[in-house]
Amino acid sequence: MRIGAHVDSADPLAEAASRAADAVQFFLSDPQGWEAPEPREDADRLRAAEVDVYVHAPYVVNVATTNNRIRIPSRKLLLGHATGAAAIGAKGLIVHGGHVNAGTDLAIGFDNWRKTFAYAADNGGFGVPVLIENTAGGDNACARRLDALARLWDAVGAYDVGFCLDTCHAHAGGEELLDLVDRVKAVTGRIDLIHANNSKDAFGSGRDRHDNLAGGTIDPELLVAVIRAADAPVIVETPGGVDGQGNDIAFLREHLGGTTA
Repeated sequence: MRIGAHVDSADPLAEAASRAADAVQFFLSDPQGWEAPEPREDADRLRAAEVDVYVHAPYVVNVATTNNRIRIPSRKLLLGHATGAAAIGAKGLIVHGGHVNAGTDLAIGFDNWRKTFAYAADNGGFGVPVLIENTAGGDNACARRLDALARLWDAVGAYDVGFCLDTCHAHAGGEELLDLVDRVKAVTGRIDLIHANNSKDAFGSGRDRHDNLAGGTIDPELLVAVIRAADAPVIVETPGGVDGQGNDIAFLREHLGGTTA
């Protein structure tokens, strides 16, 4: 099982080495901005590295919304980041499931997701697997609860879209972790990546605040059980920098077994 961390984008391979990580995830541009990613000088090194590379799309991306000023730029930005991710040999581009505005039928959001994949197909395709991630909060979210996720997959499943399961988001979003992997796979048929995070907040809080694996409000043994059942690559998005994430990676290797970098 490949185990790694979300790291600073300046030198991801150095960050991986400092954590003894098998994988890294990072942003290609400001996660709160609308800038298209620039070509990376280390693209050849990243493509050739033994470390697996994942890219996270900016948080501002929301292709589900009915707000044209957000939805249309989001489609273009997602495609641009997919192109950038493909250029560095990334194994996937992770993007949050998004939401619609209050009072809007969720069905419109699901169809906007479908249109996003159709838009990409009309422009040569994404070029890298797109992994939709479950989210922690919002009554109008497209990927917070499994009933909504099932409707989303009805809309986009034909495009071979992947899924990223975040354990903190599931807990905060009100989905019990016990047997969660089986329930997710009954919807999506797959889990391509795990974001392994504990939660600072209570079950169903709707708050997205990550904690280290041995802390927080989720039983660490339950986290391990979810990760083992998923049998997918793991990225920790936990606090504490090199030491905090390094300890979390070591914790998972101790309880799961895994390769070393």
